Amino acid sequence: MPFLTVLAPSEGYYETSVRRHKTLTDWARQMIFQLRRWIPHRPLVVVADYSYAVLELLHACQQLAHPVTLITRLRLDAALYEPAPPYSGKGRPRKKGQRLPTLEAVLNSAQTVWQTVTVTWYDQHPRTMEIVSHTAVWYHPGKPPVPLRWVLVRDPQGEYETIALLATDPDLAPIQIVNWFVQRWRLEVTFEEVRMHLGVETQRQWSDKAIARTTPALLGLFSWITLAAHLLAQQHQVTVRQAAWYVKVHPTFSDAISWVRQALWFPTATFCMSPRESDMVKIPRSLLDRLVDTVCYAT
Repeated sequence: MPFLTVLAPSEGYYETSVRRHKTLTDWARQMIFQLRRWIPHRPLVVVADYSYAVLELLHACQQLAHPVTLITRLRLDAALYEPAPPYSGKGRPRKKGQRLPTLEAVLNSAQTVWQTVTVTWYDQHPRTMEIVSHTAVWYHPGKPPVPLRWVLVRDPQGEYETIALLATDPDLAPIQIVNWFVQRWRLEVTFEEVRMHLGVETQRQWSDKAIARTTPALLGLFSWITLAAHLLAQQHQVTVRQAAWYVKVHPTFSDAISWVRQALWFPTATFCMSPRESDMVKIPRSLLDRLVDTVCYAT
């Protein structure tokens, strides 16, 4: 659930400002460092997309006193090398060893040995995939070398494109890297839910302070609603409203927000004005309950 957000203005925003522009990876590094200060000893795993596969960011996560594991997608043409040989005592220490074949070459090679595994895919159902993995050093001139473990994931049925993943912890098991990366889909679902139900990215403010506080407030509201709905599900018998076009087993955010609305809006709990006697209801109670239920599910 959302717990930390940062406003990242575009480069054009800083053209008339005395402040220096920060890239997305600069903000990401600052957020990761802040989170590590809050939780100094707990293992942290950060899963990101292509935009954060940057050597400086990967290296910074590895150099912390308690390193943070960063998992992201990797380019198929990334320059990968063997680890640097031991220092001989002469000249500058080498940063890398011999050049390794690119992941695209590994993917297209008939000699590549693929391992068949079963992973929980994006639809939360087990799926048979093929993977191959190894350790390497990702290096680019002028950039810090980053030891990593890469994983190629291929769908034998051909329904999904082949993806390459990296993890800054070379000791991680390949199947664990894949499982963690697939969990990133929940982030995309969260973004879609807060846009649809809470209006994130559709609000209009003219004040800089309002712009800075609205999105964090809405994301915080999303987390609060989720926790409150989880508590209601534990304490009461709540039902999952079925969709017209598929069988819904687990509650969605529309269910969660309706449960919280019912707990806050139900007339006998919130809008009762008489301390001892129930308010007069001029329509049948069943009809009133039905109207309240309809309003709670309204988007």
